[in-house]
Amino acid sequence: MFNQMERLFEKSLSVLPTLKSPSETIDDLNARAKDAGETMSRLARPASMVTGRMGCPVAPNGAPDCKTAADKLCQAKGFKEGKSLNSDAAEKCAARVYMPGYKREPGDCRTENYVTRALCQ
Repeated sequence: MFNQMERLFEKSLSVLPTLKSPSETIDDLNARAKDAGETMSRLARPASMVTGRMGCPVAPNGAPDCKTAADKLCQAKGFKEGKSLNSDAAEKCAARVYMPGYKREPGDCRTENYVTRALCQ
């Protein structure tokens, strides 16, 4: 019976996680604090709002890709990337659409999207 209890006790010890030494624990805490500090410094960078007009390219799915336009608008102002805050859309048509008596057909006009304000970092 004592042999069985001893085996059970040894097995339970192997299932439990190993304890770290105090120096390993302090090193782990220091590494986590350093990572947290770096993350906070990245988040604390001030963002700037810029205005302009940058066309949104059409993505492969047919939707406007205004993230790319916001990035380009911010890069033109010396920043790395941006997020669109305001956008605008305009309909661009072939010249024949404006001729008197012309019957408008599908495909004569298309909608173009623009980023007009972005938050840059």
